Amino acid sequence: MSKYEKLLLRILSGTSDANIRFAALCHLLKRFGFDERTEGGHHVFRKAGVEEKINLQRDGSKAKPYQVRQVRAVILKYRIGDE
Repeated sequence: MSKYEKLLLRILSGTSDANIRFAALCHLLKRFGFDERTEGGHHVFRKAGVEEKINLQRDGSKAKPYQVRQVRAVILKYRIGDE
């Protein structure tokens, strides 16, 4: 199991939202085909076929827990990663 598969399982389980590394979450979204645009401290991810845009900000080296929950909701809604 790759580190990205492990990260995806951690995100989908919802047990460690406050302990997801920001850089790893950004890399995971890029692997799923999201395009990243940076404006100051905001990293905005968009993907064709996904209505929502994902806006991430750092909280130290971690991603903010509510934003991890938003990423989980998008992954589940659009069944991203099921390919």
